[in-house]
Amino acid sequence: METTGYDVAFIPLSADLEYLTGLERRVPTFGDIGYAHDWVAGMLIGANTDPVFILPRMMVEFDLPSGVPGDLVTVSELDDGPRLFAGAAGRFGAVRKLGVGARTRGEAVIHALDTFSNPDLGNVSPLINQMRRTKTPEELVFMERAAHIADSAMAAVTEKIRPGVTERELAEEIDHQMSLAGSRVPSFDTGAWTIGVGLDRDADTRLSSDPIVSGASVSFDFGAVVDGYCSDFGRTVHVGEPTDEFVEGYDLVMRAQAAGIAAVRPGVSAAAVHRACRDVIVEAGRGDLFRHRTGHCIGLDVHEQPYISEEAETALETGMTFTIEPSLFRSNVIGVRVEDIIVCEPDGGRRLNAFPTDLVVID
Repeated sequence: METTGYDVAFIPLSADLEYLTGLERRVPTFGDIGYAHDWVAGMLIGANTDPVFILPRMMVEFDLPSGVPGDLVTVSELDDGPRLFAGAAGRFGAVRKLGVGARTRGEAVIHALDTFSNPDLGNVSPLINQMRRTKTPEELVFMERAAHIADSAMAAVTEKIRPGVTERELAEEIDHQMSLAGSRVPSFDTGAWTIGVGLDRDADTRLSSDPIVSGASVSFDFGAVVDGYCSDFGRTVHVGEPTDEFVEGYDLVMRAQAAGIAAVRPGVSAAAVHRACRDVIVEAGRGDLFRHRTGHCIGLDVHEQPYISEEAETALETGMTFTIEPSLFRSNVIGVRVEDIIVCEPDGGRRLNAFPTDLVVID
């Protein structure tokens, strides 16, 4: 903040705040959960001033079992929220440049601009991303545990794949197995979808109640959470005898992933890893089926920047963790994907997942 000119930053409840302070996020939900004055929820911190947390009473009472790691202003239902926010902000003196986290609510930005008399405004999340993108050995322990929980869930669900079982039943089994193994929650919505010749289905529908049919592939996409750190994992299983085209496509995806992992080195750009992975598929004449980016960084959020994508010229660093997940998808044609988490080490990329990548065919 000193070097970039920020006098004060407001960081809302988020992975950024959990990373900086340990203030644990509530498990996210599909529908919004709201409280009176919930726009205030976050932390104000100065470049040379201790932070102050501002939280609605309901969050303090029920959402933070480990408490708040610092000075706290609690805003109760009948309180004047803007007045208490302004009182906390007044501790920081004159503010010429205010930073906000990228996920700050619009209402909080409006009140902050008013409180600080319309200072220059900027996004401080890129500053925090520079800290978060490289993982410590302790963080890697949590990430490996999360990756291994996904591995174990895949092993358990593979035994249940057969014609007639529904995609939803398989996804529910995955979530159940991850919970039994210690995952706090799925790191995102668990996907299990079927693609094959004669099936009007594409990768944009991640889950349905359709039964598994022989002659098609089932692609999986899911992850676990350990101490706030996420995993993201993918495999494809074929039900019934696969066609030559599918076997060739599966081999192509595996060769693409291997090329992407082989390209990983400190100093190499994320875009270069993407190109190394994609070029294998393009040179085989199937580039139109590789419609996804190669991957994304991962940690306290499932998708973190930089992405392993064509626009990302960020140089990889030792300790960065990201997915490499090539795929071939087209309705009525083919569905193949594989996804593993890779950590960048001084001598190359290391896979955190241990589940085999060999083609599995269910009779």
